[in-house]
Amino acid sequence: MNESAEVIAGVLIFIGTIVSLISAIGLVRLPDVYTRSHAGSKASTVGVLFVLIGTLLYFLISEGYFSIRLILGIVFVFLTAPVAAHVICRAAYRNEVPLTETSAEDELKDYFAAYEKQKEEL
Repeated sequence: MNESAEVIAGVLIFIGTIVSLISAIGLVRLPDVYTRSHAGSKASTVGVLFVLIGTLLYFLISEGYFSIRLILGIVFVFLTAPVAAHVICRAAYRNEVPLTETSAEDELKDYFAAYEKQKEEL
């Protein structure tokens, strides 16, 4: 039983490591702050979650130890990383950081133009 728990935990931790590596490559290779934020938040969140779940399963099955700290870490990462990325992208957009030339569509452009027009009318 202990060997199967170690294998399952090892596979989950390895998957998390690979996803985190892909996220790090995306942070270096992607062209602008918006796509980098996407790579940094989505992929690294999934990578960290796999590592923490693998660690939780290892200690739960192998040692019989349930760690509430790991559960809290999973919840904290799952909630804060996407919100932080959203706030960073929103701040970058409001400060007019340009999108890359390959961006297909700027969905917020019309929204902020209408907002600015409404603000001027008041």
